[in-house]
Amino acid sequence: MNELSVFLDQTYLDQSPSTSRFPLRIGLFGIGLEAYWAQFDGLKDRLERYLSELETAMHRPGIELVNLGMIDSPEKGMLAGHQFRQADVDLIFLYVTTYALSSTVLPVIRRARVPVIVLNLAPEPAINYTWFNNLNDRTKMTGEWLAYCSACPVPELASVFKRSNINFYQVTGMLHNDPEAWTEIDEWIDAAKVANIMAHNRLGVMGNYYGGMLDIYSNLTLHCATFGGHIEIIEVDQLTALRQAVTPGEIDDRVAYFIDTFDVQPDCTTEELERAAQTSVALDHLVNELQLGSLAYYYKGTGNPNHGPTQNADTMSSVILGTSLLTGRGVPVAGEYEIKNVQAMKIMDSFGVGGSFTEYYAMDFTDDVVLMGHDGPGHIAIAEGKTKVRPLYVYHGKVGNGLSVEMSVKHGLVTLLSVVETVDGKIQLLMAEGESVPGPILEIGNTNSRYRFPIGARKFVNDWNSHGPAHHCAVGVGHIGSKLRKLGQLLQIEVIQVC
Repeated sequence: MNELSVFLDQTYLDQSPSTSRFPLRIGLFGIGLEAYWAQFDGLKDRLERYLSELETAMHRPGIELVNLGMIDSPEKGMLAGHQFRQADVDLIFLYVTTYALSSTVLPVIRRARVPVIVLNLAPEPAINYTWFNNLNDRTKMTGEWLAYCSACPVPELASVFKRSNINFYQVTGMLHNDPEAWTEIDEWIDAAKVANIMAHNRLGVMGNYYGGMLDIYSNLTLHCATFGGHIEIIEVDQLTALRQAVTPGEIDDRVAYFIDTFDVQPDCTTEELERAAQTSVALDHLVNELQLGSLAYYYKGTGNPNHGPTQNADTMSSVILGTSLLTGRGVPVAGEYEIKNVQAMKIMDSFGVGGSFTEYYAMDFTDDVVLMGHDGPGHIAIAEGKTKVRPLYVYHGKVGNGLSVEMSVKHGLVTLLSVVETVDGKIQLLMAEGESVPGPILEIGNTNSRYRFPIGARKFVNDWNSHGPAHHCAVGVGHIGSKLRKLGQLLQIEVIQVC
């Protein structure tokens, strides 16, 4: 997995409750045929050794592996299904060591009721045919053959899974020295980890929609049903109250942290830095109190100091630096109450590639690139260089003014992701792989990047828009289309890739 550069103090890093209280649990078992063990001396020990080697190679930090060993009869299969269910596994890897009856496997998967990855992994690249044929012992030859028989029962298992309406996925290759196969295994584990994070994520929604943006209105029930997790409805008053309790010492410390973390421009006043610092500290308290893993917000207010809750307006016009810090440490924040997009941002961040809030700005037909960015929070952990802080004297299309961030996403490969709600009440993942390229940007105090796509800017825009996403999307570093497809398979949602 691509890891983001660590740029924040360890004391400020987010510790998501989902990763500590609900770690990813992966089930593992090998299959064989009990009748073989008495017939072929040493075969079971050999296959169990392969299984042990597989278990060792699959260990990952923060993941619990539940290995039930060799399952070689329908009776053991029934018990294993109960054990996996009791262990609350999220995903099962079925390692095919040799021929096994499908009646041994079906009870395991039916009872466990989680996605299954069939590992068809040969112990060696090929059988040593000359050595094999010179054994001069038909029983030894058969036992040796059975040790290479991992491919044999896979069609039988596939048939039974299909006829039982069980979704299954396959990795075919070698147990050792096979980067292609192990990349597939790694991606399945990464995708399962992200699915687990989303299933336990607490998404906060604070304020109200930006009026008139019909594309961003979301079905909260659909999101809970598709991704899991919990959506916490938050009043702006709660953040304002926390803001009023922030001490002068906390404000001073946060201003110093701003200066260390950001490239604060000379025209940023001390008053505005302190206002943003007070709100940033309050945002941290809010996230900690509600155990939030992501947040979508918007608050318009009236803009009239003589009417309405002016303290809330003061709070919400000074959130950009604090929300950018949160986004950079694993609590993505989307403006304009864009719930679909903060889900996309959380997915990207959980894969370890960032996930910055963005939208089309304009197209540059001369250089064949699309200019994309947004006002509001940026994922400062994936910025090209240090993120600038600039004062904005008007928030275009909105009320208020304050400090904002200006950054470009790191130059290099990128993936764009949009969570789409369809006309038939489903969720899709829409993605594209491209590149963040250097060149002139608009220095207007917003995030802004230049993206080039293999199909060209014109076709990218047409193809992307044809699927009907909202006008926001999330951008992360690297190409992770293969991982996103696996996530879609685990969640049973359609994944569309335009390039």
